[in-house]
Amino acid sequence: MNELLEAVRLVAAPDVVIAIIASAIYGLVVGSLPGLSATMATALLVPVTFWLSPIAAIATIITASAMAIFSGDIPGCLLRIPGTPASAAYTDEAYAMTRKGQPEVALGAGLWFSAIGGIVGTLSLVLMAPLLAEMALSFSTFEYFWLAFLGLMCATLVARSSPIKAIASMLLGLLIACIGMENPAGTPRFTFGLTDLLGGIEPIPALVGVFAVSEVMRAMVTAEPPKLPHRKFGSILAGQWKLTKTYQWPMWRGNFIGVIIGVLPGAGADMAAWVSYAMSKKFSKTPELFGTGHPEGLVEAGASNNASLASGWVPSLLFGIPGDTITAIAIGVLYMKGLNPGPTLFTENARSMYALYLIFIIANIIMIPLGIVMIRIASKVLRAPRASIMPVILLLCAVGAYATGNNLFSVLLVGLFGILGFVMDRNGYPVAALVLGIVMGTMVEQNFITSLIKSDGDVMPFFERPVSAVLAAMTIGALLWPLGVWIWNRTGGRRLPAQGAAE
Repeated sequence: MNELLEAVRLVAAPDVVIAIIASAIYGLVVGSLPGLSATMATALLVPVTFWLSPIAAIATIITASAMAIFSGDIPGCLLRIPGTPASAAYTDEAYAMTRKGQPEVALGAGLWFSAIGGIVGTLSLVLMAPLLAEMALSFSTFEYFWLAFLGLMCATLVARSSPIKAIASMLLGLLIACIGMENPAGTPRFTFGLTDLLGGIEPIPALVGVFAVSEVMRAMVTAEPPKLPHRKFGSILAGQWKLTKTYQWPMWRGNFIGVIIGVLPGAGADMAAWVSYAMSKKFSKTPELFGTGHPEGLVEAGASNNASLASGWVPSLLFGIPGDTITAIAIGVLYMKGLNPGPTLFTENARSMYALYLIFIIANIIMIPLGIVMIRIASKVLRAPRASIMPVILLLCAVGAYATGNNLFSVLLVGLFGILGFVMDRNGYPVAALVLGIVMGTMVEQNFITSLIKSDGDVMPFFERPVSAVLAAMTIGALLWPLGVWIWNRTGGRRLPAQGAAE
Protein backbone atom coordinates (compact mmCIF):
# COMPACT_ATOMS: atom_id res chain seq x y z
CA MET A 1 0.00 0.00 0.00
CA ASN A 2 2.87 2.38 0.79
CA GLU A 3 4.33 1.75 -2.68
CA LEU A 4 0.95 2.51 -4.30
CA LEU A 5 0.59 5.79 -2.38
CA GLU A 6 4.13 6.71 -3.34
CA ALA A 7 3.31 5.93 -6.98
CA VAL A 8 0.30 8.27 -6.82
CA ARG A 9 2.56 10.98 -5.46
CA LEU A 10 5.04 10.42 -8.29
CA VAL A 11 2.36 10.63 -10.98
CA ALA A 12 0.77 13.73 -9.39
CA ALA A 13 4.06 15.65 -9.63
CA PRO A 14 3.64 18.81 -11.77
CA ASP A 15 6.26 17.80 -14.35
CA VAL A 16 4.59 14.40 -14.88
CA VAL A 17 1.12 15.93 -15.26
CA ILE A 18 2.42 18.46 -17.79
CA ALA A 19 4.30 15.70 -19.65
CA ILE A 20 1.13 13.56 -19.88
CA ILE A 21 -1.06 16.38 -21.21
CA ALA A 22 1.54 17.72 -23.66
CA SER A 23 2.43 14.29 -25.05
CA ALA A 24 -1.27 13.40 -25.34
CA ILE A 25 -1.93 16.41 -27.57
CA TYR A 26 1.26 15.75 -29.50
CA GLY A 27 0.36 12.07 -30.06
CA LEU A 28 -3.14 12.96 -31.26
CA VAL A 29 -1.79 15.43 -33.82
CA VAL A 30 1.06 13.27 -35.11
CA GLY A 31 -1.04 10.10 -35.34
CA SER A 32 -3.68 11.87 -37.41
CA LEU A 33 -1.18 12.96 -40.07
CA PRO A 34 -0.69 10.50 -42.95
CA GLY A 35 2.78 8.94 -42.89
CA LEU A 36 3.62 9.89 -39.31
CA SER A 37 3.15 6.66 -37.35
CA ALA A 38 2.96 6.03 -33.61
CA THR A 39 6.54 4.72 -33.76
CA MET A 40 7.76 7.96 -35.29
CA ALA A 41 5.81 9.96 -32.70
CA THR A 42 7.59 8.16 -29.85
CA ALA A 43 11.00 8.24 -31.56
CA LEU A 44 10.83 12.02 -31.96
CA LEU A 45 10.19 12.34 -28.22
CA VAL A 46 13.44 10.62 -27.19
CA PRO A 47 15.58 13.81 -27.25
CA VAL A 48 12.97 15.52 -25.07
CA THR A 49 13.20 12.76 -22.44
CA PHE A 50 16.85 13.68 -21.76
CA TRP A 51 15.63 16.66 -19.71
CA LEU A 52 12.76 14.93 -17.89
CA SER A 53 12.56 12.92 -14.69
CA PRO A 54 12.35 9.11 -15.12
CA ILE A 55 8.59 8.89 -14.55
CA ALA A 56 7.85 11.92 -16.75
CA ALA A 57 10.05 10.50 -19.51
CA ILE A 58 8.22 7.16 -19.58
CA ALA A 59 4.88 8.99 -19.30
CA THR A 60 5.55 10.84 -22.55
CA ILE A 61 6.28 7.56 -24.40
CA ILE A 62 3.20 5.76 -23.02
CA THR A 63 0.75 8.63 -23.57
CA ALA A 64 1.95 9.68 -27.03
CA SER A 65 1.90 6.11 -28.39
CA ALA A 66 -1.61 5.39 -27.05
CA MET A 67 -2.98 8.62 -28.53
CA ALA A 68 -1.25 8.12 -31.89
CA ILE A 69 -2.63 4.60 -32.33
CA PHE A 70 -6.17 5.91 -31.83
CA SER A 71 -5.87 9.12 -33.87
CA GLY A 72 -4.65 7.12 -36.86
CA ASP A 73 -8.33 6.17 -37.25
CA ILE A 74 -9.40 9.79 -37.88
CA PRO A 75 -8.02 10.36 -41.41
CA GLY A 76 -8.90 6.78 -42.29
CA CYS A 77 -12.54 7.38 -41.41
CA LEU A 78 -12.89 10.84 -42.95
CA LEU A 79 -10.66 10.54 -46.03
CA ARG A 80 -9.87 6.81 -46.45
CA ILE A 81 -6.25 7.56 -45.54
CA PRO A 82 -5.03 5.50 -42.54
CA GLY A 83 -2.83 7.47 -40.18
CA THR A 84 -1.03 4.34 -38.89
CA PRO A 85 -0.49 0.78 -40.24
CA ALA A 86 -2.79 -0.57 -37.49
CA SER A 87 -5.74 1.51 -38.73
CA ALA A 88 -5.24 0.30 -42.33
CA ALA A 89 -6.99 -2.97 -41.43
CA TYR A 90 -10.40 -1.31 -41.10
CA THR A 91 -10.02 1.95 -43.03
CA ASP A 92 -12.43 0.90 -45.78
CA GLU A 93 -15.05 -0.06 -43.19
CA ALA A 94 -14.80 3.25 -41.34
CA TYR A 95 -14.84 5.25 -44.58
CA ALA A 96 -17.95 3.36 -45.71
CA MET A 97 -19.68 4.50 -42.53
CA THR A 98 -18.71 8.09 -43.34
CA ARG A 99 -20.19 7.70 -46.82
CA LYS A 100 -23.40 6.46 -45.17
CA GLY A 101 -23.52 9.63 -43.06
CA GLN A 102 -22.27 8.06 -39.82
CA PRO A 103 -18.73 9.44 -39.34
CA GLU A 104 -19.35 10.25 -35.66
CA VAL A 105 -20.43 6.63 -35.00
CA ALA A 106 -17.28 5.22 -36.64
CA LEU A 107 -14.94 7.67 -34.88
CA GLY A 108 -16.78 7.27 -31.59
CA ALA A 109 -16.37 3.49 -31.81
CA GLY A 110 -12.66 3.88 -32.51
CA LEU A 111 -12.28 6.21 -29.51
CA TRP A 112 -14.46 4.32 -27.04
CA PHE A 113 -13.21 0.82 -27.75
CA SER A 114 -9.58 1.94 -28.02
CA ALA A 115 -9.85 3.34 -24.49
CA ILE A 116 -11.48 0.13 -23.21
CA GLY A 117 -8.83 -1.97 -24.94
CA GLY A 118 -6.04 0.12 -23.43
CA ILE A 119 -7.44 -0.29 -19.92
CA VAL A 120 -7.93 -4.06 -20.39
CA GLY A 121 -4.37 -4.32 -21.70
CA THR A 122 -3.13 -2.44 -18.65
CA LEU A 123 -5.00 -4.77 -16.30
CA SER A 124 -3.42 -7.74 -18.09
CA LEU A 125 -0.04 -6.09 -17.57
CA VAL A 126 -0.75 -5.75 -13.83
CA LEU A 127 -2.33 -9.14 -13.19
CA MET A 128 -0.69 -11.53 -15.64
CA ALA A 129 2.75 -10.08 -16.41
CA PRO A 130 4.84 -13.07 -15.23
CA LEU A 131 2.52 -15.65 -16.85
CA LEU A 132 2.29 -13.79 -20.16
CA ALA A 133 6.03 -13.18 -20.24
CA GLU A 134 6.71 -16.88 -19.69
CA MET A 135 4.38 -17.69 -22.59
CA ALA A 136 6.14 -15.16 -24.80
CA LEU A 137 9.53 -16.67 -24.01
CA SER A 138 8.27 -20.13 -25.03
CA PHE A 139 7.80 -18.85 -28.58
CA SER A 140 10.65 -19.55 -30.95
CA THR A 141 11.12 -18.79 -34.65
CA PHE A 142 8.94 -21.83 -35.53
CA GLU A 143 5.94 -20.36 -33.73
CA TYR A 144 6.60 -16.86 -35.05
CA PHE A 145 6.66 -18.18 -38.61
CA TRP A 146 3.20 -19.73 -38.27
CA LEU A 147 1.90 -16.66 -36.45
CA ALA A 148 3.09 -14.37 -39.23
CA PHE A 149 1.80 -16.78 -41.88
CA LEU A 150 -1.58 -16.84 -40.11
CA GLY A 151 -1.55 -13.04 -40.21
CA LEU A 152 -1.08 -13.21 -43.98
CA MET A 153 -4.20 -15.34 -44.28
CA CYS A 154 -6.17 -12.38 -42.96
CA ALA A 155 -5.85 -10.90 -46.46
CA THR A 156 -8.40 -13.37 -47.81
CA LEU A 157 -10.74 -12.92 -44.84
CA VAL A 158 -10.94 -9.11 -44.86
CA ALA A 159 -11.20 -8.72 -48.65
CA ARG A 160 -14.50 -7.64 -50.16
CA SER A 161 -13.40 -8.79 -53.63
CA SER A 162 -12.69 -12.36 -54.66
CA PRO A 163 -10.18 -14.35 -52.56
CA ILE A 164 -8.09 -14.88 -55.70
CA LYS A 165 -7.58 -11.13 -56.15
CA ALA A 166 -6.84 -10.74 -52.43
CA ILE A 167 -4.18 -13.47 -52.57
CA ALA A 168 -2.70 -11.91 -55.72
CA SER A 169 -2.43 -8.54 -53.94
CA MET A 170 -0.87 -10.20 -50.91
CA LEU A 171 1.69 -12.04 -53.06
CA LEU A 172 2.60 -8.76 -54.75
CA GLY A 173 3.16 -7.30 -51.29
CA LEU A 174 5.39 -10.25 -50.38
CA LEU A 175 7.38 -9.70 -53.58
CA ILE A 176 7.88 -6.03 -52.67
CA ALA A 177 8.99 -7.11 -49.18
CA CYS A 178 11.79 -9.14 -50.82
CA ILE A 179 13.46 -5.98 -52.17
CA GLY A 180 16.74 -4.97 -50.53
CA MET A 181 19.35 -6.60 -48.32
CA GLU A 182 17.17 -6.97 -45.24
CA ASN A 183 17.04 -10.74 -45.56
CA PRO A 184 18.84 -13.59 -43.74
CA ALA A 185 21.25 -14.15 -46.65
CA GLY A 186 22.34 -10.50 -46.78
CA THR A 187 22.15 -10.57 -50.58
CA PRO A 188 20.87 -7.64 -52.66
CA ARG A 189 17.59 -8.60 -54.31
CA PHE A 190 15.59 -6.69 -56.92
CA THR A 191 17.59 -3.51 -56.27
CA PHE A 192 18.48 -2.96 -59.97
CA GLY A 193 21.72 -1.31 -58.92
CA LEU A 194 19.98 1.41 -56.89
CA THR A 195 21.61 2.01 -53.52
CA ASP A 196 18.37 3.53 -52.19
CA LEU A 197 16.72 0.10 -52.47
CA LEU A 198 19.38 -1.74 -50.45
CA GLY A 199 17.50 -0.98 -47.25
CA GLY A 200 14.28 -2.42 -48.63
CA ILE A 201 10.83 -0.85 -48.91
CA GLU A 202 9.52 0.62 -45.67
CA PRO A 203 5.82 -0.02 -44.97
CA ILE A 204 5.05 3.66 -44.32
CA PRO A 205 5.75 4.99 -47.87
CA ALA A 206 3.75 2.08 -49.29
CA LEU A 207 0.90 2.72 -46.88
CA VAL A 208 0.77 6.45 -47.60
CA GLY A 209 1.05 5.90 -51.35
CA VAL A 210 -1.59 3.23 -51.91
CA PHE A 211 -4.14 4.89 -49.65
CA ALA A 212 -3.49 8.65 -49.65
CA VAL A 213 -1.96 9.44 -53.06
CA SER A 214 -4.31 7.06 -54.84
CA GLU A 215 -7.23 8.83 -53.13
CA VAL A 216 -5.95 12.15 -54.48
CA MET A 217 -5.69 10.59 -57.95
CA ARG A 218 -9.26 9.31 -57.70
CA ALA A 219 -10.38 12.81 -56.78
CA MET A 220 -8.62 14.19 -59.86
CA VAL A 221 -10.42 11.89 -62.30
CA THR A 222 -13.84 12.12 -60.62
CA ALA A 223 -16.08 14.69 -62.29
CA GLU A 224 -18.31 15.36 -59.29
CA PRO A 225 -17.05 15.65 -55.71
CA PRO A 226 -18.19 12.86 -53.38
CA LYS A 227 -21.50 13.61 -51.71
CA LEU A 228 -20.44 13.70 -48.08
CA PRO A 229 -23.17 14.30 -45.52
CA HIS A 230 -23.86 18.02 -45.17
CA ARG A 231 -25.29 18.04 -41.69
CA LYS A 232 -24.29 18.81 -38.15
CA PHE A 233 -21.69 16.42 -36.78
CA GLY A 234 -23.55 14.38 -34.15
CA SER A 235 -22.54 13.31 -30.66
CA ILE A 236 -19.32 11.29 -30.67
CA LEU A 237 -20.20 8.89 -27.86
CA ALA A 238 -23.95 8.61 -28.50
CA GLY A 239 -24.83 5.00 -29.16
CA GLN A 240 -21.48 3.59 -28.00
CA TRP A 241 -23.01 1.93 -24.96
CA LYS A 242 -25.53 0.24 -27.26
CA LEU A 243 -22.67 -0.96 -29.47
CA THR A 244 -20.90 -2.23 -26.35
CA LYS A 245 -23.91 -4.34 -25.37
CA THR A 246 -24.64 -5.48 -28.93
CA TYR A 247 -21.05 -6.49 -29.74
CA GLN A 248 -19.92 -7.48 -26.26
CA TRP A 249 -18.39 -10.78 -27.36
CA PRO A 250 -16.41 -9.26 -30.29
CA MET A 251 -15.10 -6.58 -27.93
CA TRP A 252 -13.82 -9.09 -25.38
CA ARG A 253 -12.44 -11.31 -28.13
CA GLY A 254 -10.58 -8.30 -29.55
CA ASN A 255 -9.20 -7.49 -26.10
CA PHE A 256 -8.04 -11.08 -25.64
CA ILE A 257 -6.41 -11.28 -29.09
CA GLY A 258 -4.74 -7.91 -28.53
CA VAL A 259 -3.31 -8.96 -25.17
CA ILE A 260 -1.96 -12.26 -26.52
CA ILE A 261 -0.48 -10.80 -29.72
CA GLY A 262 0.88 -7.74 -27.91
CA VAL A 263 2.91 -9.81 -25.49
CA LEU A 264 4.68 -11.61 -28.34
CA PRO A 265 7.94 -9.84 -29.24
CA GLY A 266 7.84 -8.30 -32.70
CA ALA A 267 4.08 -8.60 -33.27
CA GLY A 268 2.50 -5.39 -31.99
CA ALA A 269 -0.68 -3.42 -32.67
CA ASP A 270 -0.46 -3.75 -36.47
CA MET A 271 -0.84 -7.53 -36.47
CA ALA A 272 -3.42 -7.37 -33.65
CA ALA A 273 -5.67 -5.05 -35.68
CA TRP A 274 -5.47 -7.20 -38.85
CA VAL A 275 -6.07 -10.49 -37.04
CA SER A 276 -8.95 -9.10 -34.95
CA TYR A 277 -10.74 -7.58 -37.92
CA ALA A 278 -10.40 -10.85 -39.84
CA MET A 279 -11.64 -12.85 -36.82
CA SER A 280 -14.60 -10.50 -36.47
CA LYS A 281 -15.66 -11.11 -40.05
CA LYS A 282 -15.02 -14.84 -39.74
CA PHE A 283 -17.27 -15.34 -36.70
CA SER A 284 -19.85 -12.66 -37.46
CA LYS A 285 -23.48 -13.65 -37.98
CA THR A 286 -23.64 -11.08 -40.79
CA PRO A 287 -20.28 -11.28 -42.64
CA GLU A 288 -21.90 -9.97 -45.82
CA LEU A 289 -22.27 -6.53 -44.16
CA PHE A 290 -18.51 -6.12 -43.69
CA GLY A 291 -17.10 -3.49 -46.02
CA THR A 292 -20.45 -1.70 -46.31
CA GLY A 293 -20.15 0.39 -43.15
CA HIS A 294 -20.74 -2.21 -40.41
CA PRO A 295 -19.41 -1.30 -36.92
CA GLU A 296 -18.74 -4.85 -35.68
CA GLY A 297 -15.24 -5.05 -37.16
CA LEU A 298 -14.37 -1.57 -35.83
CA VAL A 299 -15.37 -2.63 -32.32
CA GLU A 300 -13.14 -5.71 -32.27
CA ALA A 301 -10.12 -4.23 -34.07
CA GLY A 302 -10.26 -0.96 -32.10
CA ALA A 303 -10.31 -2.86 -28.80
CA SER A 304 -7.48 -5.11 -29.98
CA ASN A 305 -4.83 -2.63 -31.15
CA ASN A 306 -4.75 -0.58 -27.92
CA ALA A 307 -4.89 -3.73 -25.75
CA SER A 308 -1.81 -5.01 -27.56
CA LEU A 309 -0.05 -1.69 -26.97
CA ALA A 310 -0.22 -2.09 -23.18
CA SER A 311 0.49 -5.84 -23.06
CA GLY A 312 3.53 -5.28 -25.31
CA TRP A 313 5.26 -3.83 -22.25
CA VAL A 314 5.19 -7.20 -20.45
CA PRO A 315 8.32 -8.76 -22.04
CA SER A 316 9.93 -5.32 -22.16
CA LEU A 317 9.68 -4.69 -18.43
CA LEU A 318 10.33 -8.26 -17.28
CA PHE A 319 13.13 -9.29 -19.63
CA GLY A 320 14.14 -6.25 -21.67
CA ILE A 321 12.74 -7.90 -24.83
CA PRO A 322 10.82 -5.36 -26.94
CA GLY A 323 7.24 -6.32 -27.78
CA ASP A 324 7.25 -3.93 -30.75
CA THR A 325 9.15 -0.92 -32.08
CA ILE A 326 7.53 1.43 -29.57
CA THR A 327 8.62 -0.63 -26.56
CA ALA A 328 12.07 -0.98 -28.14
CA ILE A 329 12.35 2.82 -27.91
CA ALA A 330 10.92 2.72 -24.38
CA ILE A 331 13.57 0.18 -23.26
CA GLY A 332 16.28 2.60 -24.32
CA VAL A 333 14.63 5.35 -22.28
CA LEU A 334 14.30 3.02 -19.27
CA TYR A 335 18.02 2.21 -19.35
CA MET A 336 18.87 5.87 -19.81
CA LYS A 337 16.87 6.76 -16.70
CA GLY A 338 18.30 3.97 -14.55
CA LEU A 339 15.13 1.81 -14.58
CA ASN A 340 16.82 -1.29 -15.96
CA PRO A 341 14.24 -3.83 -17.18
CA GLY A 342 14.19 -7.20 -15.41
CA PRO A 343 12.45 -9.08 -12.60
CA THR A 344 14.21 -6.92 -10.01
CA LEU A 345 12.41 -3.88 -11.43
CA PHE A 346 9.18 -5.23 -9.88
CA THR A 347 10.77 -5.81 -6.46
CA GLU A 348 13.35 -3.06 -6.01
CA ASN A 349 11.41 -0.36 -7.87
CA ALA A 350 7.80 -1.31 -7.11
CA ARG A 351 6.65 2.31 -6.78
CA SER A 352 7.92 3.12 -10.27
CA MET A 353 6.06 0.11 -11.67
CA TYR A 354 2.83 1.18 -9.98
CA ALA A 355 3.39 4.65 -11.41
CA LEU A 356 3.64 3.18 -14.92
CA TYR A 357 0.37 1.30 -14.41
CA LEU A 358 -1.35 4.50 -13.27
CA ILE A 359 -0.01 6.40 -16.29
CA PHE A 360 -1.41 3.75 -18.65
CA ILE A 361 -4.86 4.04 -17.06
CA ILE A 362 -4.76 7.87 -17.00
CA ALA A 363 -3.66 8.00 -20.66
CA ASN A 364 -6.61 5.86 -21.76
CA ILE A 365 -9.07 7.84 -19.64
CA ILE A 366 -8.01 11.29 -20.90
CA MET A 367 -8.01 9.85 -24.43
CA ILE A 368 -11.80 10.17 -24.42
CA PRO A 369 -12.21 13.95 -23.80
CA LEU A 370 -9.11 14.91 -25.79
CA GLY A 371 -10.10 12.52 -28.58
CA ILE A 372 -13.54 14.11 -28.81
CA VAL A 373 -11.94 17.55 -29.21
CA MET A 374 -9.58 16.20 -31.89
CA ILE A 375 -12.45 14.56 -33.77
CA ARG A 376 -14.47 17.80 -33.64
CA ILE A 377 -11.57 19.72 -35.13
CA ALA A 378 -10.91 17.07 -37.79
CA SER A 379 -14.60 16.92 -38.75
CA LYS A 380 -14.21 20.31 -40.44
CA VAL A 381 -12.59 18.34 -43.26
CA LEU A 382 -16.04 17.04 -44.24
CA ARG A 383 -17.26 20.57 -44.94
CA ALA A 384 -14.12 21.84 -46.67
CA PRO A 385 -14.00 21.99 -50.50
CA ARG A 386 -12.26 18.99 -52.00
CA ALA A 387 -10.09 21.21 -54.18
CA SER A 388 -8.53 22.77 -51.07
CA ILE A 389 -8.18 19.51 -49.09
CA MET A 390 -6.43 17.31 -51.66
CA PRO A 391 -3.33 19.53 -52.20
CA VAL A 392 -2.84 19.69 -48.42
CA ILE A 393 -3.08 15.89 -48.22
CA LEU A 394 -0.51 15.55 -50.99
CA LEU A 395 1.83 17.94 -49.17
CA LEU A 396 1.45 15.99 -45.91
CA CYS A 397 2.18 12.76 -47.77
CA ALA A 398 5.41 14.21 -49.15
CA VAL A 399 6.47 15.59 -45.75
CA GLY A 400 5.65 12.31 -43.97
CA ALA A 401 7.54 10.27 -46.57
CA TYR A 402 10.59 12.50 -46.35
CA ALA A 403 10.54 12.33 -42.55
CA THR A 404 10.50 8.52 -42.73
CA GLY A 405 13.68 8.08 -44.78
CA ASN A 406 15.24 11.57 -44.72
CA ASN A 407 15.67 11.42 -48.49
CA LEU A 408 13.76 12.31 -51.62
CA PHE A 409 13.67 8.70 -52.77
CA SER A 410 10.98 7.99 -50.16
CA VAL A 411 8.85 10.75 -51.69
CA LEU A 412 9.29 9.12 -55.12
CA LEU A 413 8.25 5.76 -53.65
CA VAL A 414 5.07 7.29 -52.27
CA GLY A 415 4.20 8.55 -55.76
CA LEU A 416 4.89 5.16 -57.36
CA PHE A 417 2.81 3.33 -54.78
CA GLY A 418 0.06 5.90 -55.32
CA ILE A 419 -0.10 4.95 -59.00
CA LEU A 420 -0.02 1.25 -58.11
CA GLY A 421 -2.81 1.68 -55.56
CA PHE A 422 -4.93 3.64 -58.03
CA VAL A 423 -4.60 0.97 -60.72
CA MET A 424 -5.29 -1.87 -58.27
CA ASP A 425 -8.34 -0.18 -56.82
CA ARG A 426 -9.80 0.51 -60.27
CA ASN A 427 -9.46 -3.19 -61.13
CA GLY A 428 -10.87 -4.57 -57.89
CA TYR A 429 -7.63 -5.69 -56.23
CA PRO A 430 -7.65 -4.85 -52.47
CA VAL A 431 -4.77 -2.54 -51.56
CA ALA A 432 -5.08 -3.52 -47.88
CA ALA A 433 -3.88 -7.03 -48.79
CA LEU A 434 -0.86 -5.48 -50.56
CA VAL A 435 0.07 -3.50 -47.44
CA LEU A 436 -0.37 -6.61 -45.28
CA GLY A 437 2.08 -8.52 -47.49
CA ILE A 438 4.66 -5.74 -47.21
CA VAL A 439 4.28 -5.46 -43.42
CA MET A 440 4.37 -9.21 -42.71
CA GLY A 441 6.71 -10.36 -45.49
CA THR A 442 9.99 -9.73 -43.68
CA MET A 443 8.76 -11.41 -40.51
CA VAL A 444 7.63 -14.52 -42.42
CA GLU A 445 10.88 -14.87 -44.35
CA GLN A 446 13.27 -14.23 -41.48
CA ASN A 447 11.56 -16.68 -39.13
CA PHE A 448 11.26 -19.34 -41.84
CA ILE A 449 14.94 -19.18 -42.85
CA THR A 450 16.15 -18.96 -39.25
CA SER A 451 14.03 -21.97 -38.31
CA LEU A 452 15.44 -24.03 -41.19
CA ILE A 453 18.98 -23.10 -40.15
CA LYS A 454 18.27 -24.18 -36.56
CA SER A 455 16.74 -27.50 -37.68
CA ASP A 456 19.41 -28.15 -40.33
CA GLY A 457 16.80 -28.09 -43.09
CA ASP A 458 14.34 -30.39 -41.32
CA VAL A 459 10.70 -29.19 -41.55
CA MET A 460 9.34 -31.51 -38.85
CA PRO A 461 9.99 -29.08 -35.94
CA PHE A 462 7.42 -26.78 -37.57
CA PHE A 463 4.81 -29.42 -36.69
CA GLU A 464 6.30 -31.27 -33.69
CA ARG A 465 6.38 -28.44 -31.14
CA PRO A 466 2.99 -28.20 -29.33
CA VAL A 467 2.28 -24.49 -29.85
CA SER A 468 3.73 -24.58 -33.35
CA ALA A 469 1.47 -27.54 -34.23
CA VAL A 470 -1.63 -25.65 -33.06
CA LEU A 471 -0.69 -22.55 -35.06
CA ALA A 472 0.11 -24.73 -38.09
CA ALA A 473 -3.32 -26.37 -37.87
CA MET A 474 -5.01 -22.96 -37.66
CA THR A 475 -3.02 -21.64 -40.63
CA ILE A 476 -3.63 -24.71 -42.82
CA GLY A 477 -7.30 -24.56 -41.85
CA ALA A 478 -7.48 -20.93 -42.97
CA LEU A 479 -5.81 -21.93 -46.25
CA LEU A 480 -8.20 -24.81 -46.91
CA TRP A 481 -11.35 -23.05 -45.72
CA PRO A 482 -12.23 -21.46 -49.13
CA LEU A 483 -11.70 -24.86 -50.80
CA GLY A 484 -13.94 -26.52 -48.22
CA VAL A 485 -16.69 -23.95 -48.78
CA TRP A 486 -16.43 -24.48 -52.55
CA ILE A 487 -16.69 -28.27 -52.19
CA TRP A 488 -19.63 -27.90 -49.79
CA ASN A 489 -21.48 -25.70 -52.27
CA ARG A 490 -20.69 -28.06 -55.16
CA THR A 491 -21.90 -31.17 -53.33
CA GLY A 492 -24.64 -30.99 -50.71
CA GLY A 493 -24.56 -27.42 -49.49
CA ARG A 494 -26.71 -25.92 -52.24
CA ARG A 495 -29.31 -28.71 -52.32
CA LEU A 496 -30.45 -28.18 -48.76
CA PRO A 497 -32.23 -24.82 -49.39
CA ALA A 498 -33.93 -26.37 -52.44
CA GLN A 499 -35.26 -29.27 -50.37
CA GLY A 500 -36.53 -26.86 -47.75
CA ALA A 501 -38.25 -24.83 -50.47
CA ALA A 502 -39.85 -27.99 -51.90
CA GLU A 503 -41.35 -28.82 -48.55
